[in-house]
Amino acid sequence: MESVAEWGLTPLSAVDPEIHDLIEHEKRRQSHGIELIASENFTSFAVIEALGSALTDKTSAAPAPSPPSAFRLDPARWGVNVQPYSGSPANFAAYTALLNPHDRIMGLDLPSGGHLTHGYYTSGGKKISATSIYFESLPYKVSSVTGHIDYDKLEEKALDFRPKLIIRGGSAYPRDWDYARFRSIADKCGALLLCDMAHISGLVAAQEAANPFEFCDVVTTTTHKSLRGLRSSMIFFRKGIAALAVASKQATSPGFKAYAKQVKANAVALGNYLMSKGYKLVTDGTENHLVLWDLRPLGLTRNKVEKLCDLCNITVNKNAVFGDSSALAPGGVRIGTNVIFCGMCTPAMTSRGLIEKDFEQIAE
Repeated sequence: MESVAEWGLTPLSAVDPEIHDLIEHEKRRQSHGIELIASENFTSFAVIEALGSALTDKTSAAPAPSPPSAFRLDPARWGVNVQPYSGSPANFAAYTALLNPHDRIMGLDLPSGGHLTHGYYTSGGKKISATSIYFESLPYKVSSVTGHIDYDKLEEKALDFRPKLIIRGGSAYPRDWDYARFRSIADKCGALLLCDMAHISGLVAAQEAANPFEFCDVVTTTTHKSLRGLRSSMIFFRKGIAALAVASKQATSPGFKAYAKQVKANAVALGNYLMSKGYKLVTDGTENHLVLWDLRPLGLTRNKVEKLCDLCNITVNKNAVFGDSSALAPGGVRIGTNVIFCGMCTPAMTSRGLIEKDFEQIAE
């Protein structure tokens, strides 16, 4: 058996001269050349020293640490996974955590400056990466005139396509990003928002680029580009997303079944009481959690109903019913969660313990 001195202390030049020569050649190339590849950078001696330390011998399966201080994140709100080895696996890990196979995604088109992992496929429909194979992808693009992202077209596409995830990020987009607009678009179509800031994470840390953490649900990054670290990656996640898993688990409990039945019963009671008073409900009733109250036969405007309800500390919102001449001027209001009539939603109040007789009183 070899001694430790034989196998453990022999230098690379003796163990593998070919690899040693490649490293020396790369050192000379880096020191004598001008490095203009946007995805590359020079790391520090301290980082190289840490990478070659005794920690290399350690297998770590520890829980995620607190987010790096460079990004000034609240550990109570943000968690981080530092296990992915590079950006592409980090992105795919995030996708598989948030999505099911064949869920819909939208990312910046590769010719517009996007990245292969954001769902790219060729104009002929050839799927290039695992992202486009496992998920249904529709790219958004930059303006052919300005080269900037066309946010209006993005919103139009998103509202039509209804993706479950919108990906903000690119590998060849030279402008900053309007995260507030992305957040607005994602909210309108019910999507999660993921930022791949691999290229600009160093700028974000230095506050020289817009901060995605204020608006995004998940943020991924490599650590070796503008951040000047080792070749690795990180996945930042809002801790509130974990609440989705908790809520899903709670929905499997027997108590949740009873709650859902009461929600429907309350909606039926509310609808029946309104109809008994002569009011018109869309579809003449309900089979789920809401009733749709068509206000047009009453000649009431949505603004008047909203103001009257506000005086009673009841919050409603406008929406359209089938047959309206314009969705911009809806003929009704939504109470709780639906459209141009009164859409009255029962789950929230059912969660507070109300039953049928209580909803009859609400209707009155």
